[in-house]
Amino acid sequence: MSSLAILLGSMTVLGGMLAAVGVARSRKPAFNVAEYFQDLDAEGGPGGSVDVFEAHLAQPFWVRVVQPFSGKALKSVTRLTPSEYLERTHRKLLLGGLTGTMRAEEFVIAQSAATGLLTVLALAYLVLAHPSPRNGILMLVLGPVVGWCLPASWLTRKVNERQASILKDLPDTLDLLAISVEAGMGFEGALEIVCQHFNSPLSHEFSRTLHEMELGLPRRDAFQNLKRRTQVPELSNFVLALLQADALGIPIGRVLKTQATEMRNKRRQWAREKAAKLPVKMLFPLIGFVFPAIMVVILGPAVGGISSGLK
Repeated sequence: MSSLAILLGSMTVLGGMLAAVGVARSRKPAFNVAEYFQDLDAEGGPGGSVDVFEAHLAQPFWVRVVQPFSGKALKSVTRLTPSEYLERTHRKLLLGGLTGTMRAEEFVIAQSAATGLLTVLALAYLVLAHPSPRNGILMLVLGPVVGWCLPASWLTRKVNERQASILKDLPDTLDLLAISVEAGMGFEGALEIVCQHFNSPLSHEFSRTLHEMELGLPRRDAFQNLKRRTQVPELSNFVLALLQADALGIPIGRVLKTQATEMRNKRRQWAREKAAKLPVKMLFPLIGFVFPAIMVVILGPAVGGISSGLK
């Protein structure tokens, strides 16, 4: 009887100890504010997320600083600027590949800001330097004109550089397309191969066209959009030949091979034309800079004898 009582007592004590341990484990530790902020500083945020401030600093200057202050100005520009000029500016931004970073209204704001800045500089020059009336009027006229035309010329140069890059990469791209199609791949798969192996404006445009077709846009409409976004005559001819072959049932591989050969010949002719123009372009630097130096070197030592002989 005593042994049974001892056994029951020991079991009671053991159960109490297990219950105490369970209660202790179920209690949550107290919230420590200092440790929480130390974890935030160490990990960059809750759960190790990227710091929002650093992500904001990684954005371009135009997106970080200029765009937040241009909300009210955009409405004023849209109301005061002619719609034809905004449409023309948007078309140039599209051709230059800048529609993802800048709108037509924002570009007009930049033009207006540049015009105002150069006008203020011209007025400061008049006040501080006191030039002649002729030079003052010239500065007042040239300041706003240069401020308005400088951003426009920069945008035109961007468009020309992008179109030249597309024309330069077109033969190699068509060669890879033709090889991929002849190897048994579909046309969309060949476009994807081109987008993977090239990093150029043309490959970016092909990638955009491929995404449009993946979203359900017909091939004809997608390539018409490609032609409108680039406006390169050689690429437009390729798109036209491709759409005609697709409509008439001609094998695309044959069309791609023909277009690649034609583009190779055109690029070879373009290189020969550039080489033929070099002698004419070199003539003016020779006359203006090289020939005077040669004449000084040749006739310089004889100037003394010639002048003494004439006396």
